[in-house]
Amino acid sequence: MSAMEEFDQSSQGYVTVVTAGQLFGLRLEHVRDVFVPRGLSKVPLAPPEVAGLLNLRGRIVTAIDLRRRLGLPPREDGAAPIAVGMEQRGELYGLIADRAGDVLHLKRSTYEANPVNLDRRWAHVCSGVHRLERDLMVVLDVEKVLDFNQFGVAV
Repeated sequence: MSAMEEFDQSSQGYVTVVTAGQLFGLRLEHVRDVFVPRGLSKVPLAPPEVAGLLNLRGRIVTAIDLRRRLGLPPREDGAAPIAVGMEQRGELYGLIADRAGDVLHLKRSTYEANPVNLDRRWAHVCSGVHRLERDLMVVLDVEKVLDFNQFGVAV
């Protein structure tokens, strides 16, 4: 086994986003693209986390507001948010965050389960953390972030 293959097996890739000052990681294999969400159309009677629908290259995307999903206050700075595009169960979603971060390849050995003091709302949608040199990256579980059935609401 080459050194590169060994590194690939001992590491995990993440697309990172920042929301409310917190660094979040989304496993690379779930992410299709990163884009600026434009032309959101509101969806009547949708859960508050659903920011709306948008057209991305001819496909309909359900935009999910990460701040609302995590119980965080609304944005106040007025800067344009970004969206991370992903496909789940045959549907396209855009997870709206404050800003994009870097793509990181982290050793699996630095991964830890959710800390016991992680907010209960976050623990439902996060799978663990990576302690970085200057930050804590919370790993989002894409399936759980997009699963509204746990709250009695289907999307």
